[in-house]
Amino acid sequence: MELPRGTVYLALAMLALAATVNCSCLCLNNKHVANCISISSTCRCTSFGSNITVDCGTLSSKCLLMKAEIYRKNTGRSNRPQHAIRDNDGIYDPECDDNGNFKAKQCNGTDTCWCVNSAGVRRTDKGGKDIKCDEVVRTSWISMEMKHSGTETDLDKPSLESEIRNELSQRYKLNKNHITATYEKPFVFIELKQNASEKSATDVDIVDVAYYFEKDIKGEPVIIGPNLTLSRSTGSLQFNDVIIYYIDDKAPEFTMQNLNPGIIAVIVIIILAIVAGILVLVFTRRKKGKYEKAEVKEMNEMHRELNS
Repeated sequence: MELPRGTVYLALAMLALAATVNCSCLCLNNKHVANCISISSTCRCTSFGSNITVDCGTLSSKCLLMKAEIYRKNTGRSNRPQHAIRDNDGIYDPECDDNGNFKAKQCNGTDTCWCVNSAGVRRTDKGGKDIKCDEVVRTSWISMEMKHSGTETDLDKPSLESEIRNELSQRYKLNKNHITATYEKPFVFIELKQNASEKSATDVDIVDVAYYFEKDIKGEPVIIGPNLTLSRSTGSLQFNDVIIYYIDDKAPEFTMQNLNPGIIAVIVIIILAIVAGILVLVFTRRKKGKYEKAEVKEMNEMHRELNS
């Protein structure tokens, strides 16, 4: 009996789908995922803590990674990270948009909210839920610095700088034109610069690269496979905790009200010292002026007595 043509087409379509779908794929660029499906040789998975699908062929967004860490901590899947993100407030449970990017306004689950940049770093004072965050200000420049442990032999500066650029480019899929490495023993300085016009829809963002890099340095890699190796020539070169600075396209909007009490105290002392110095100078000049007037008056009286 000949099968209906529609049934044949449906069977062929199902066979084609079965050939392209494999549920056993491994997300090499993000271990904080589940429900991985291979579609046309591309592994796609659901990020922990959200219903957003990530492409395992590239880096996942920093927002989704932070959300996955909070999810794993709250569900007991892993211990709280020993080191928080080095920014204004450390790691928090962020709000991500449908593309996995940070929303401009973030809150802590209560009535406290603030505005963030594209790196999820707070750039305003904390306020109430009515705080206005009109846009996500782009972080176009990230400066990272770290210090390596002692080595018996001196490192070749040009070679190390070249190896660092190559490793970051290969591991995180970032164009080397966006990477600058400078070695000043024992410090390494890495600059990531990427304007909005330089980033296409398929390019990785320097914000995500910096987060992946920070996790690698702290021994909490997100990528599955070999660990980060910044100097293949030395092999055993170890780096300490990385310090990261975020430079946005627009200046942050902080006010004096949230300054550290110690900093405020220092500012007050400096102001008082300046005022006290001015007062001393004024009184000294007044006394000096009175003394000079009295001296002139006495001299005039002496001249009159001699002339009389």
